[in-house]
Amino acid sequence: MDKVSKSVIERYIKEACEMATISVYKNSGPFGCIITDMNFKEITRGHNMVSLNKDPTAHAEIVTIRKACEILDNHELSDCILFSSCEPCPMCLSAIYWSKIKYVYYANTRDDAKIFGFDDSFIYEEVNKDIKNRSIKMKKIYSSNALDSFVMWYNKDDKKIEWTPTVDL
Repeated sequence: MDKVSKSVIERYIKEACEMATISVYKNSGPFGCIITDMNFKEITRGHNMVSLNKDPTAHAEIVTIRKACEILDNHELSDCILFSSCEPCPMCLSAIYWSKIKYVYYANTRDDAKIFGFDDSFIYEEVNKDIKNRSIKMKKIYSSNALDSFVMWYNKDDKKIEWTPTVDL
């Protein structure tokens, strides 16, 4: 990483942390995020909106990913960099993977967040458990039409998402 990239990355991290402070002033969680293209040109920024929107999924990264997708008119952000005030939680990390963001820079760690009451360790542990041992009880129910939408999707000629089944249909 050259000096210019390092200073730009540090600037965006500082600004993501400033977004987190703005979020606290607005009575929401202390998290901020910025998304840029690969040349460090800002696309959008956002902050936690969980309490403001009464939406448990409105984390800073999710809010910012949604805005970037809207701005770029694409569900894929593979040519983007995400800057966050904190290491992404399991939900946000999943959204980062699904959106195909290539690089993530963050300031605080999950352990830093835990000190202040934002503890995601339970979720990390739950995800690793066998489905029958999770605290939320889940049960698969048979339905004769369950696979219909998958088969229909597979047979579509105008798919916007690449998909390859692991079995022959």
